[in-house]
Amino acid sequence: QVQLVESGGGSVQAGGSLRLSCAASGYTSSYYCMGWFRQAPGKEREGVAGIDTGGAGTYYADSVKGRFTISQDNAKNTVSLQMTSLKPEDTAMYYCAARPSGTCGANWNRLWYYGVWGQGTQVTVSS
Repeated sequence: QVQLVESGGGSVQAGGSLRLSCAASGYTSSYYCMGWFRQAPGKEREGVAGIDTGGAGTYYADSVKGRFTISQDNAKNTVSLQMTSLKPEDTAMYYCAARPSGTCGANWNRLWYYGVWGQGTQVTVSS
């Protein structure tokens, strides 16, 4: 059974940085799509970044391009999200998600595309 565990959330002032990590276990495939999503109070969950663990590509929401970087550590089965120049509007619960086969492609930011979700980690950015 595939499981995802996020870590690294916290509170930071605007302009600061945080690094989120998502540890995956239980995969039988070497290549899959991983995504980071976030949900602020009263708002819909939205895609932030995605990565093809087979190296096909990385994907970002326009709101985070140039500030966030998604990366992978295959040896540790971990996907990370480095967040810099954080803004108060980045405040949200951040979730890791996985599609246990295939690539992300154009559906990288679609909730329905992912079958496994982590429990979430809170990120709070104060002004």
